[in-house]
Amino acid sequence: MDFAPDARTTELTEQVRTFLHERVLPAEPVLDAQLAAAPEAWTFRPVVDELRSAARAQGLWNLFLPAGGPTAPYGAGLTNLQYAPLAELTGWSTRLAPVAFNCAAPDTGNMELLAHFGTPEQRERWLAPLLDARIRSAFSMTEPDVASSDATQIGTRIRRDGDDLVISGRKWWSTGAMSPDAQLLIVMGKTDPDAPRHRQQSMVLVPRDTPGVTIVRPLTVFGYDDRDHGGHAEIVFDDVRVPASSMLGGAGEGFALAQARLGPGRIHHCMRAIGTAERALALAGERARSRVAFGRPLADQGVVREWVANARVELESLRLLVLKTAWLMDTVGNRAAMTEIQAIKIAVPRAVQTILDRVIQIFGAAGVSGDQPLAEMFAGARSLRLADGPDEVHLSSLGKAQLRAPR
Repeated sequence: MDFAPDARTTELTEQVRTFLHERVLPAEPVLDAQLAAAPEAWTFRPVVDELRSAARAQGLWNLFLPAGGPTAPYGAGLTNLQYAPLAELTGWSTRLAPVAFNCAAPDTGNMELLAHFGTPEQRERWLAPLLDARIRSAFSMTEPDVASSDATQIGTRIRRDGDDLVISGRKWWSTGAMSPDAQLLIVMGKTDPDAPRHRQQSMVLVPRDTPGVTIVRPLTVFGYDDRDHGGHAEIVFDDVRVPASSMLGGAGEGFALAQARLGPGRIHHCMRAIGTAERALALAGERARSRVAFGRPLADQGVVREWVANARVELESLRLLVLKTAWLMDTVGNRAAMTEIQAIKIAVPRAVQTILDRVIQIFGAAGVSGDQPLAEMFAGARSLRLADGPDEVHLSSLGKAQLRAPR
């Protein structure tokens, strides 16, 4: 295994790092001001468009897209291993960096679904404008009435009626769906409740303005509404009728498509989370050197040194595991790398949450205020332990795999 960055990765990493420090981080207070000026709007603010234009001009666009396939002309054509350090850098500013490069969830996963499983007509209608950032999308899988950690329990029904599909159900945590720019909803529901357990579900492409689609309300994460990302919506589908050609993939393939989508999504989350922790550590260093308590800087306090040292050890270890996972996904495929994907999904958010908790402690009362980004970072890290599957599901699955009889 060789994790050394090649020349292209090194060049792109320096480009992204420069863009991050010269353009993205200085834009964060601009975003805050624009949010305050139009608090009711759910769309991206003007500063996002400015960053996107600058990123595209530098060729820093759709960096997550791999080489080959229908998306090849639109992205950087990077491997997972090449993308890893770039995604980590975007974690320094999760509010602005991913969207600046058109690498933000849920659009990334939806683009991958359309690229791999969409028909030519579906890709022309939805994938092309997503790749160009002319529209946004949402992924409607989680439901309020069932434990969605078990995706086979999904209650939303998709029934065939002549040349149409009719969708009825309630979804929530559809990220980005509060924004009117989210013109596409990818909805997962049951097409055949009597089929084998993992063949009951299908996915359907639903235009946001279809009659019967009702955006009920925005949801908050620890009080944050994520307005700058389009929020998280609860949505009702009341006999929503779309053409049968709107099905993504084949009938009964929804569960498999969800797994195909969530694998890359999990490693992207972990890459960014490491970057978030790195920024928090940088902030901790500045604070510890400048803040004096009991006659000496916090940096001279033993407990602070211990926290920072443990954080460095954890981040270096986890980064290596993420890089190994990325390398395996590139060389043997996502399915063969499932053990490592599950391991990082368990370990990284946990570690990052602990690191952020200690950095908040170093900042004291300022750490839980809106004057620092730490509270919002903590909320994101904690929610990541539920997104794309809770810790307990991954632990159970990983433990089951480890306890199988050896080959």
